[in-house]
Amino acid sequence: MSSPPVPPAPSDRPSNPPFDRPFDLLVVGDANPDVVLGPVPRDLAYGQREQLVERADLVLGGSAAIMACGAARLGLRVAFAGRVGDDPAGAFVRTALTARGVDTSALTTDPELATPLTAVLTRGADRAILTAPGCLAATGPGDVPDALLAGTRHVHAASFFLMPRLAGALAEVFARARELGATTSLDTNDDPSGRWDPELLDPVLNVTDQLLPNAAEARALTGVARGVAEAAAALARRGPLVVVKNSAEGALAHDGTRVTAAPALPVEPLDTVGAGDSFDAGFVAAVLRGLGLADALAVAAVCGSLSTRGRGGTEAQPTWDEAVARVPGAGASEARGVTGVTGITGVTGVSA
Repeated sequence: MSSPPVPPAPSDRPSNPPFDRPFDLLVVGDANPDVVLGPVPRDLAYGQREQLVERADLVLGGSAAIMACGAARLGLRVAFAGRVGDDPAGAFVRTALTARGVDTSALTTDPELATPLTAVLTRGADRAILTAPGCLAATGPGDVPDALLAGTRHVHAASFFLMPRLAGALAEVFARARELGATTSLDTNDDPSGRWDPELLDPVLNVTDQLLPNAAEARALTGVARGVAEAAAALARRGPLVVVKNSAEGALAHDGTRVTAAPALPVEPLDTVGAGDSFDAGFVAAVLRGLGLADALAVAAVCGSLSTRGRGGTEAQPTWDEAVARVPGAGASEARGVTGVTGITGVTGVSA
């Protein structure tokens, strides 16, 4: 595989992708049904013991799929590229994405391998995730049509370590997207192997505009065991703007020189599955609408918080107006006759 081109300097990177494209956002990555069970007992019993839980839900899962749905809910024109099996689980995924306004023309049906399937075991705000990867390992750069890269303003990839074929070529995919005028973002999510391989990731970071880990992932990606801001700074030195989700603490961004922070919205969470993916959707949507970093971070934090009000990752995702209305200070600004929070509600340019 050829080496990706040297990334442009920050001042040369596309910061305002053109509007005259069929899609605002192309999401690349994983899509699967989630079976969410819980709250589970503290110790799961084996030996063929049957244990009861309060609730089970069959919902759309996959970090990329949840992010795509959140972005569509926020008014973006969204396309999805990935892979499912030729089975009922794959049909469920395709139907769920389409019902939420996501274009699935580039969702490939694998003729041999099964659709991934995930069981999410919840206990309070914590969860254990068990995934049968199915066709995830077969997902590769060939599943990302060049015409879609040319027809979108922004490309987001998720679940980097679950798709080794795509991970090995993602630098080339992102470089091509940038060459065509799009911006890029990545949420690596967890690495089940625990390796967090920098040799695999660094070429991608060279062509990534926004890296969107959670706090635990940021520390794992850097080996930094101390503060979240320190981990974000270490990642920012590797190229991208780093935006870190930090649960009830809110979020922070590091652009290589300074830290910007936003609080979480106080809510009583019903289900935290997919909150980080809804955060990603909020941040990308806000940036594509032309918001500055502080406002984009505030909108993203609200989107992540509000998503926890429902079961699964997509049920409670907010609309753009709902999110903006809950940004701290929005009501006070409007009461003074000001349009939005530093102009948030007045920003247009993305199809509603």
